[in-house]
Amino acid sequence: MLSPDHVLQGGTGAVRHPDELTIYLPDGRVAPPQNAYGRLIANAGVYRALARYGGYRRLHFQCRKPPAPEQLRDELLLPASGRARPADRAEAAAPVISSGSPVSTSPPVRSGMLLSGQPYLTEPAWVRRHGAGDAAYSIAGTVFAFSSPAHREVMLHSLLAPLHEWDALICSSPTLRDTVARTLDTWEEYLGERLGAAAPAAPAVRLPRPRLPVIPFGVDADAIATQAADPGARKALREAHCVAEEDVVVLSLARLSFYDKAFPQAMFKAVEAARESASLRTHLFMTGWFPSGEADRARYEAAARRYAPSVDVVLLDGNDPAVIAGCWAAADVFLLLSDTIIETFGQALTEAMAAGLPLVVSDWDGYRSIVRDGIDGFLVPTLGAPAGPVGESLALLEAAGVADYPRWAGSTAQHTAVHVGRAAAALARLIVSPDLRAEMGGAGRARARELFSWPVVTRRYVDLFAELAGRRARAAGGAAPGRGGAARGAPAAGHRMPPLRNDPFRDFRGLPSAVLADDLVVRLVEGARRPDPAVELDGLFATVRATPAETEQVLAALTDVGALTVAELTATVPPERRPFVRMTLLWLAKAGVVDWLRDDEGA
Repeated sequence: MLSPDHVLQGGTGAVRHPDELTIYLPDGRVAPPQNAYGRLIANAGVYRALARYGGYRRLHFQCRKPPAPEQLRDELLLPASGRARPADRAEAAAPVISSGSPVSTSPPVRSGMLLSGQPYLTEPAWVRRHGAGDAAYSIAGTVFAFSSPAHREVMLHSLLAPLHEWDALICSSPTLRDTVARTLDTWEEYLGERLGAAAPAAPAVRLPRPRLPVIPFGVDADAIATQAADPGARKALREAHCVAEEDVVVLSLARLSFYDKAFPQAMFKAVEAARESASLRTHLFMTGWFPSGEADRARYEAAARRYAPSVDVVLLDGNDPAVIAGCWAAADVFLLLSDTIIETFGQALTEAMAAGLPLVVSDWDGYRSIVRDGIDGFLVPTLGAPAGPVGESLALLEAAGVADYPRWAGSTAQHTAVHVGRAAAALARLIVSPDLRAEMGGAGRARARELFSWPVVTRRYVDLFAELAGRRARAAGGAAPGRGGAARGAPAAGHRMPPLRNDPFRDFRGLPSAVLADDLVVRLVEGARRPDPAVELDGLFATVRATPAETEQVLAALTDVGALTVAELTATVPPERRPFVRMTLLWLAKAGVVDWLRDDEGA
């Protein structure tokens, strides 16, 4: 259990050092697990890029169970791609890595910034208000996905927490930003209706919104370009799958999941039609993993046999970095026809561009902000269903737990069309023209380096942090932020705790018959046995109590005097330690060592 000292003593009078950055990392791991989703991979890339290119002297990680700094350092010293130790930066030049409690406000007050790899900012916002004040530093979260109704609801509820215009929710694409903003508008309209502020004469409900900047995922452009240019890797992977030199390999790199990446039928049909049109032997390498296991593998294989009978469809392990590196070298064209609302950006697209591959992708969400139609590749038209009774029924079924998330998302994707004919025509043009492939691939490679390489993306993060600091300073009227957030121009902090997650001793104070007060007289019970350190139950949750030395001091005072008020007992310890001494008195009373009733009470 984390020590309450972090809350009671955190964040007072610290000086901000802009060469530091604080990162909220709840699980204490930078490296993503096996079969990781895009958010975890993207977060790992951001943290590694900030360590390599951010120019920070120190990175401090706030974790529920803070790991050893050496563990974090080892994970951070991997490059953004996570595939090899970087050669462009000596370890001596890397930032100092430290870790600590997520309820300590001292590190973010020093750095002026707390970065979270998720959009749920309720807890960080309330910790900031309680420990340092709303204007003490900025908080930025990242929105990498917005489709899950349950997660979206939690995210929107977090906007009722004390967040401000000097905070940010970073969106990975303009389309995602617009979707988030539109949802916020709807949320505010409902609050106005619910709170009676929707009448013409009533002011509209307007939540203080964090900023919604757009910063894309980054890519280790130079490393991928090097992998793609490896003739030995190209030859080895192609020969392993009987691909002749004149054959064309179409690569699709993504999770192999129909509900959260793409139904594969359109890709199978498009490659089959393109092969027939181009009259060239064509292979489809589908590199990824099956989150739902072997049942989905069988579904994909059956669809491939039905819709791409003359195409050699190869399923490769997308969890193996060596396989992915070989695919960049072996492939000639990249294909991904996503149709799911779970997709928001498309990191694989930027990697394919860095590899110099022309792209054929659906005109969908963040894809259209990455690929320039006719320049880097082709955008394939898509068609979605209209809003109405069917969508409303799906939403209600999901909310009631009748339709699970795969069914809800899969039903939406299954009824989103990607134009197979246009996709086939685009593939055919690229299959028959090595010159067009080289032209579009070169344009994409340059775009990846200019817009999506990690040094460029990292600079956008650093610039955003500086912008938020400027907004915070202007809101505070130039006054130095401090505990309580009462600087001129800053909002008054009324509630210091989240109303629905308040101090349990406050919320449930009506349950006991009495509450420990400073004027309460306590005394030792003669002959009572103290809590035994050898009894595990006696020692649980010790971090909320006084230290053993302080406990002995209390017992000695009661032994000498006989009876003392709580105020008299706590007066001998520093003010910040008195709450813990009070908790120890309650613990001793629970054990029957201390009595708080007079002889004429409780009989």
